[in-house]
Amino acid sequence: MDGRDARVIASDIAFYEFTNRMPLKFGHEITAGSTLCRATLTVEGEDGRRETGVGETPLAVSWTWPGALTVAERLERMKGFCEALNGAWGSFGVSGHPMEVGHAFIASRLPALLEEENAGREAERRMPWLCALVCSSLFDLALHDAYGRLHGVRAFDAFTAKYMNHDLTHYYPEEYRDMFAGKYPADYFVPPHALPPELPAWHLVGGTDPLEPQDLKGTEPQDGYPVLLRDWIARDGLDCLKIKLVGNDAEWDYRRIVRVGDIALETGVRNLSADFNCTVKEPAYVIGLLERLAGERPDIYARLLYIEQPFPYEIEKYPIDVRGITAMKPLFLDESAHDWMHVRMGHGLGWDGVALKTCKTLTGAILSLCWAREHGMKIMVQDLTNPRLAIIPHALLAQHAGTIMGVEVNSMQFCPDASRDEERVHPGLYRRRGGKISLASLGDTGFGYRLEEIREKARGKAGEPG
Repeated sequence: MDGRDARVIASDIAFYEFTNRMPLKFGHEITAGSTLCRATLTVEGEDGRRETGVGETPLAVSWTWPGALTVAERLERMKGFCEALNGAWGSFGVSGHPMEVGHAFIASRLPALLEEENAGREAERRMPWLCALVCSSLFDLALHDAYGRLHGVRAFDAFTAKYMNHDLTHYYPEEYRDMFAGKYPADYFVPPHALPPELPAWHLVGGTDPLEPQDLKGTEPQDGYPVLLRDWIARDGLDCLKIKLVGNDAEWDYRRIVRVGDIALETGVRNLSADFNCTVKEPAYVIGLLERLAGERPDIYARLLYIEQPFPYEIEKYPIDVRGITAMKPLFLDESAHDWMHVRMGHGLGWDGVALKTCKTLTGAILSLCWAREHGMKIMVQDLTNPRLAIIPHALLAQHAGTIMGVEVNSMQFCPDASRDEERVHPGLYRRRGGKISLASLGDTGFGYRLEEIREKARGKAGEPG
């Protein structure tokens, strides 16, 4: 490669708090808000030029770290780990393409840092690997953004032989040499001429969300945003509904699917999915639910596009054969899909799809995408309630990955005000119209945040007379 390597020379982080306008249920926990961490990395090219990049990720403790510890303790531990990572990234010193640098950090530094974090702690108080990936993801994202800005290209246009020192054989074991020789991540992306400027948007129907007037408790916000599902569908033109289920009460789960399905039928919504967030113990639970739905409500069953992560995310500990489910509907790894090696493990157990997330590092998501594509797996990109800048690389990943149906985006449901500044520059990304989000406003370098314009409009808004 012709002098395109870069290395990190400085790192800085900041934390931002945001509150959900409506509670959001993850598995067995209900969340009222979250903390987002922003990393700003400065990189230096081989010619001495410098550039900065930004990455943001919510520290969603209920999703990344289920368990008996309090939310406050888990959050403080994750924030402390971000501080440790800030120092580690600032002094890492490895030069190369962001994929090469990010992969080296995940392989060589991240496990040691997590071991230090967990040293001397009892098993139930040990931070999981998923947390480590989430905390590291904002730095990884900032690196990809900075690299694109340094070279004046979009971040996703830099995954080619022109910018990378190694083809994909550098990242996988010898057994995959023939499979990946001479190939680069861009070979698995949607071709540039076919990139869709808009993506269908999945709306999250949380387990505590009111569906109809009789579900209202009188405590719902009166803030100008919809509350009931039909109102959301009418306002945003929704065509894709993701239904959160409990996984330990088959009757409740069945009724919930039917209630949402009936609303979908009445309003013309064509696509449904079901997410159990790791709460199911046996395939028979899901199979029984699907069989009952197919027998009693085939109209709703036909709209069910896929099932998401019913089983505990520790796939090594719970190697459950899922072929009985995939014989009926596609089944997507989510929490279990830490990296391509976990995707491979799931594939061997019968999973036929993987949900990618930028919050597990973009570098890792790209490697999972390439492996999954080579093995015929279906692709989705799922949300982590990504507000502010976090939604942008998330949406770009979905645009380039070629999902089976759009992308999940739910920050505009649960914390729309957190993204007010960004929405002034990118209105099509933070408000769903005609059931879609638009990426047309993004800039031409890095992730296209247009950060200076966001800051300028925020200052102008703050200066407006009341």
